[in-house]
Amino acid sequence: MRVKEGNKEIDIIEAAVKVFAKYGYHNSKISKIAETANVATGSVYVYYKNKEDILLKIFSDLWTKLYDELDLIVSNTSLSSIEKLDAMIDLIFDVFSEEPSLALVFVNEQNHLEQSNKKGFTNYYEKFLDRGEEIIKKGIDEGLISENIDLTIFRNFVFGAIRHLVHCWARDPKTFTINKTRMNVKLFIKHGIAK
Repeated sequence: MRVKEGNKEIDIIEAAVKVFAKYGYHNSKISKIAETANVATGSVYVYYKNKEDILLKIFSDLWTKLYDELDLIVSNTSLSSIEKLDAMIDLIFDVFSEEPSLALVFVNEQNHLEQSNKKGFTNYYEKFLDRGEEIIKKGIDEGLISENIDLTIFRNFVFGAIRHLVHCWARDPKTFTINKTRMNVKLFIKHGIAK
């Protein structure tokens, strides 16, 4: 494989996100990605072995970016645990609201990728969830979050809910407006539904 130059690799990834969002991973073809990126089909293979390699790169970039941003939030000593939780929720919604196609690829393809690449899937996904869990642990220690919370259940419940809501928003942004969804997630997480 030769050294990558210019913006072709970025163009291919951006095109792949659009193609995967529109057709789904399994129905997408490398030739369509190349056409969308305005590159020769052979150029795609200069950068990636196959379609799954492209999908892995998309998710590696996504979770590395989310982890790096969350790491800055968690490390910020001037924020309370509740403020960090708010910032984490904002981070997730901001990343996907900037690119609805990426949101669709995330909700439609991550499970497939995790199942087919147990060793190859990015470890930044778990690191991201671990950092989020640290926020909750710190909030419990500070007496701001209930000590009765089971962290494993909370971690999976919250992230599953956010994933589903991102999916709903990406498919129907008029019904599930991003800011309304974001504010409701924060309300549910911090205050529950009881009056």
